[in-house]
Formats: sequence, C-alpha cells, structure tokens
Amino acid sequence: MAPAASDLKLGKKVNEGKTKEVYELPDIPGCVLMQSKDQITAGNAARKDRMEGKAAISNTTTSCVFQLLQEAGIKTAFVRKHSDTAFIAAHCEMIPIEWVCRRIATGSFLKRNPGVKEGYKFYPPKIEMFYKDDANNDPQWSEEQIIEAKFCFAGLTIGQTEVDIMARSTQAIFEILEKAWQPQNCTLVDLKIEFGVNMLTKEIVLADVIDNDSWRLWPAGDRSQQKDKQSYRDLKEVTPEALQMVKRNFEWVSERVELLLKTKSQGRVVVLMGSPSDLSHCEKIKKACATFGIPCELRVTSAHKGPDETLRIKAEYEGDGIPTVFVAVAGRSNGLGPVMSGNTAYPVVNCPPLSADWGTQDVWSSLRLPSDVITSRRVSSQKNSRANKLPEAQQMLGNIKHQVQVFFKDSFPQRRTACHSQALSTAQTPRLHLAGSSQLKRLINRSDTLAGEIGWAVAA
Repeated sequence: MAPAASDLKLGKKVNEGKTKEVYELPDIPGCVLMQSKDQITAGNAARKDRMEGKAAISNTTTSCVFQLLQEAGIKTAFVRKHSDTAFIAAHCEMIPIEWVCRRIATGSFLKRNPGVKEGYKFYPPKIEMFYKDDANNDPQWSEEQIIEAKFCFAGLTIGQTEVDIMARSTQAIFEILEKAWQPQNCTLVDLKIEFGVNMLTKEIVLADVIDNDSWRLWPAGDRSQQKDKQSYRDLKEVTPEALQMVKRNFEWVSERVELLLKTKSQGRVVVLMGSPSDLSHCEKIKKACATFGIPCELRVTSAHKGPDETLRIKAEYEGDGIPTVFVAVAGRSNGLGPVMSGNTAYPVVNCPPLSADWGTQDVWSSLRLPSDVITSRRVSSQKNSRANKLPEAQQMLGNIKHQVQVFFKDSFPQRRTACHSQALSTAQTPRLHLAGSSQLKRLINRSDTLAGEIGWAVAA
C-alpha cells in the first residue's frame, strides 16, 4: 500500500510490518514516513483481515497519543502527522523488545501466572518484556537477558543504563496515559510499546506506534465494554457485521483520543497575601508558577482582620472544581495559612515574607500549628536548586497536571541515569507524609487523582 503523498518524495521502503510500512524521505534527512495499512491482525497474524478505514483511525490515534506524550516531556520519534494515514518520524533503529506495562491482570498474564485472578491490580504497575520473535511467539525476557544479548543499535550498546531508561520510561508513559484517560471515565488496563535508537542523536526514544492495537481500554472499568483490539481477538467468527462492530470500537477510541489533547488541565495556584505591602513577594511566586505553565492568581485578605472574607474567598475557589493549591503570604503572626489549612481540603503552602529583623521570630507562627492543621513551608518565594527544591505548588499539582508530574519526577538526579533525562517512575518520587488522619481523609475524598496510592509529590 504505497502512500498517497504527491507532495513528499519517497525513498526506498525501509521496512514492512503487519499493519504499516516505513519509507525513507530523501528530502528530510534522518526522517521516515510511517504509513498505516487497512489491516487488522491477531495471534502473530494467524488471524488477518482487511478493515476499511483502519489506517486513518490508527494514524489519528498514534498522532494524538504521541503529541500528548511529547507535551508531557517524553522523547518520541514522532515529528508530525503528514496525511490521514501517515506520519513523519525520526529514523530509528528499533530495539526488538516489546515493553508491556499492566495495571490490571488479564489476558496472557493470567495464562502465565495461574492462580492470579483477573482484575488483580498492580501498584506500582507491573512491567514485562518480550523479545520480538514471531517464530517463537515472542518469548518473555528478563532484564538480564536483554543486557546479556549485548544488542547494539545505531552505535548504542544496550546495557543496564539503557534498560533502566526504557523500564522507567515505560512506567511514566503508562501513568501519563492512564491519567489522561481518567476524565473520559475509561480505564487503561495495560499498554505495549517499543523503543528505538534515533539514528542522528543516538538517543533512546519511544518509537513505532501507539494505537488501538497497543492497549486495553475498559470504559467505566468494565471489561464487557472493551473498545480495544481484544474485541477482534475474541471473535469466534469474523463476519462483515463483526468487523463493523470492531471498527466502531476503534472509531470510538480515535474520537476520544483527540479529546485528550483538547482537554487541558486547569490546575492553578492562588496566592493569598495578608497585605498589599506583600505584593512584590507574591509577584515572585507568580513568576515561578509561570515557569511551569501553572495559572496563578493573587488576592489580598487578612485572616486576623477579616476571617469571614478569607473564608469567602476560599469558598469561591472551592466551588468551581478546579484543582487548587493555596499559598499563604503573611508576615508577623501568620494566621492566614493555618486558617486556610483548617478549613479546606486543598493543599496550603506557607511562604511568609520574612524580614531580617524579625524573621527568626515570625517564622514560628508558620511552623507550630494546631493538630490536624497541616501546611507546607517555604521561606523563599524563589526557586532554589532545581535538584531538590522545586516549588511545592508545582509538585502538588503534579498528579493533576501530568505534564508537570513528569517534569518533577525527572528533576532528581540522584536516581536518574547520567546520560539521559527521561521520565522516571513514581518509585523515585518523594511522598508527602500526612500526620493528621482527618486531613488525609479530606484530601482523599476531594481528590480524584489519588487512585490506589497517595501521590502528592512534595519535597520536604
């Protein structure tokens, strides 16, 4: 299936798989054209059928997913969508390992692990590797096997560091997509991806495609409503009517994937200052938020002089459903932060404008608080070293805004591989320790982003 691309000069066919073809692009050095086919397969092509329109559906899905991941800071081979059925990508030498990340036990995992019931959930998600070998049904490999294979692609030898990069990136990619699907009330059950080595940069990047063949999606967490390729695998007989049902499922996913790009996170920071004299201090906080693309609003209110007004402002921001972090800026005796924390389920950060004369005394009003009144403290409105002191608000919003979350995870070099700065797993993310049980319960009740584990990422 040669691509209809009259405006693009095609070179030789580099590769052809079950569902796509890859062509060189002589006029775009270092790039190839990824052309999808109207073909659907299962069981290493033991079952194979033509499905009209699948090429366009798959191309739309892949293009949207890769754009979403790039916005989240993941390095991919994707360059841009070229046509309805093709996209341009960086030319990579593919690493013949399929990386599978699972949140829920189902499918082949149950066959390989008898005794595990379908629906068992993995925290953190479980990662498996499979060597691409159709003749042997893609056997499962361990990290040690991958390392001992001594693969070398585009001049890069695949060792422990490279395996770590792929493993951690796999989990980060899964978690980004999992969170992206949540507003659609759709559960990402598992995901299969592949990596390649960019021929020009010699970096490991997410490559190949991520389309409806690559994952399991259960609307409302209900397997009977599955919209992925499993609906094709499960067919007892492939009939025109059955293929139309499968196609409708693929179209459903393609339409909603486009919504993932349009649905932008609305997390925000609201800075409450006790006096207009604190404005310069607050402007620095707003500037720091802008660095991470987080909307920031400044308000003036005094919890001592106008507690009713303070609580009215708080209620104003709680009523619209937008995830919010409050930053309290109050000098002298800080009543603003504790009052806010005691009356809201949203996180509160104290950032007092300490003076040289009274700073050592004033800071105690932000440190010694009543029981179950919990705030984070910062004594500088500016970002310190990126290595270990990112702004708390940016970190708290990390589980709401996945782009920020991945950036935050990648900012801790002590657990990061030296030669690449790719997204790390939640295993490396510091956790917020909440001492007050009532505050913890309120946070869990109010936040739909805490799924199965407390994910507030805060550097103490």
